[in-house]
Amino acid sequence: MSFKDHFSTQSAIYRSARPRYAPELFAWLAQQAPRRGLAWDAGCGNGQAAVGLAAHFDRVFASDPSAAQIAQAEAAGNIDYRVERAEDCSLQQASVDLVTVAQALHWFDLDAFHAQVRRVLRPGGIVAEWTYADCSITPAVDAVKQRLYVDLLDSYWPPERRLVESGYAELDFPFTRLAAPAFGLGADWDLVQFLAYLRSWSATQRYLAALGRDPVSELEAEFVAAWEDPAVVRRVRWDLAMRIGRLD
Repeated sequence: MSFKDHFSTQSAIYRSARPRYAPELFAWLAQQAPRRGLAWDAGCGNGQAAVGLAAHFDRVFASDPSAAQIAQAEAAGNIDYRVERAEDCSLQQASVDLVTVAQALHWFDLDAFHAQVRRVLRPGGIVAEWTYADCSITPAVDAVKQRLYVDLLDSYWPPERRLVESGYAELDFPFTRLAAPAFGLGADWDLVQFLAYLRSWSATQRYLAALGRDPVSELEAEFVAAWEDPAVVRRVRWDLAMRIGRLD
């Protein structure tokens, strides 16, 4: 079965231009798991979450249907990267202590994936799904970013983007929910790094493919004026929406 591939063409820029999750997130998840034997990072992309998990689990199984994304993944001795769909996981039954999905759940067949989660998790195992949507820097930069997000790219966002914007609130979650602390997501970037992040958006790449123009470049002068000094490093912040549960 095919998958919705919005990132293979920009897999290299995706690796370098996405924010890193806080180490405290993975430490907390490891504390909730019944054991620290095996974690599965589904839809792992280039391994940003898998590397965080590798610091706390004996083994990490990290899967993604995009061979281009896996080719860009950050290697670690205890991470096994596989090119496969999350809905067709090759892991054994009741073998996993923690399942994570970082910024990828909206691309999955949810019922099929959750069936796999229930199959591979040990009793008492943990599943954590999270996403992030809009970011903020300064009011001036945010205003230009909003022009890009809405005025130029609105019709180029895949329909699944609305699930990200809602923080997955409307998606089914058939597990016993756990309360979790709020984990921040941020990056310290100069303007070049921030524009690279904007170019990693799926809508940006769809706009470029359709029109042959880079929408970020069309607004670059406005971004420069709003940033004031492109070499200045500014804090970029995202809201991280998480849902965490246990298999009873």
